[in-house]
Amino acid sequence: MALTKAEMAERLFEEVGLNKREAKEFVDAFFNALRESLERGQQIKLSGFGNFDLRRKNERPGRNPKTGEEIPISARTVVTFRPGQKLKERVEAYAGSGQ
Repeated sequence: MALTKAEMAERLFEEVGLNKREAKEFVDAFFNALRESLERGQQIKLSGFGNFDLRRKNERPGRNPKTGEEIPISARTVVTFRPGQKLKERVEAYAGSGQ
């Protein structure tokens, strides 16, 4: 099961009291701000949650799984996420509870 943007908006509607249109706009604005910051090469730090970073990956050798032919995997930039300590602790506590 995954948490969707629609479910996030629904929770804002129920728990914060925003109307449904405002809740959807809030969620969209949040993700647009994240996307735009990453596009500008900025790190995103969300206290108590974690950090989003851009990491450059160099070109490296790869292999076509069907033919076994060696092919280069081109250099690229990827988004990475490092969870913060509070998030790690909560996830570990939940995972340890057997739920």
